[in-house]
Amino acid sequence: MRGMSETFVLINGAWHGGWAWRPVAQQLRAAGHRVLTPTLPGLHDGDDPTRFALSDVVDAVVGLVEGENLRDATLVAHSWGGYPMTAAAPRLRERIKKLVYWSAFVPAAGRPLYDEIPPQYQELFTGLAAASGNNSIAMPFEVWQAAFMNDAPEAVQRAVHALMVPQPFQYFTEAVEPLPAGIPKAYVLSVGDIALPPGEYGWTRFAERLGVEPIEAPGSHEACFTEPEGLAAALLKA
Repeated sequence: MRGMSETFVLINGAWHGGWAWRPVAQQLRAAGHRVLTPTLPGLHDGDDPTRFALSDVVDAVVGLVEGENLRDATLVAHSWGGYPMTAAAPRLRERIKKLVYWSAFVPAAGRPLYDEIPPQYQELFTGLAAASGNNSIAMPFEVWQAAFMNDAPEAVQRAVHALMVPQPFQYFTEAVEPLPAGIPKAYVLSVGDIALPPGEYGWTRFAERLGVEPIEAPGSHEACFTEPEGLAAALLKA
């Protein structure tokens, strides 16, 4: 059913670019909506991971929304993308309709993403960044296969993994201000998402932090590839 046309800005997670949103963007466009899928600084193929700070990513989100002169835009962030989206939101208050966090981190005061992940991830990422020579993290296939895209055949997992770029480690170690009151928000959670293990470090704490009830979507942390139709429906519901 086609309702009013909305504008969506889809903000990628770590290791990904705007390309990761393509199956979801196609669903949203088919429903009559305008969709922008930027690739954030430091995450283009061939980018130098040492060139940018998290603040540069925030500036890029603000610059896109202002540059396109968007009004009543819904911003959607996946995973780490919750950090730049949260920091950009106060600067875009007049231009945004809502923020939607999909299986995303919701920043707390003084807490970078590094402080929100289990010790085994902290150890892994610190070691990979130190060994990289440019303070970046290349996601190991086995980790990603088991916990991030656990609902896809291996051939698909390998194809998507091959497109991923190293994540600048400073994007995980720099904090942003938490979301101020008064900005409408929603949380969409993929029910099969075990990228953060359930329990103390699980995703459910982030909807609680926002003070909202999560909206369920099908699939894993990579439902943008494995369940794009169900994910798009959940984003529209949010």
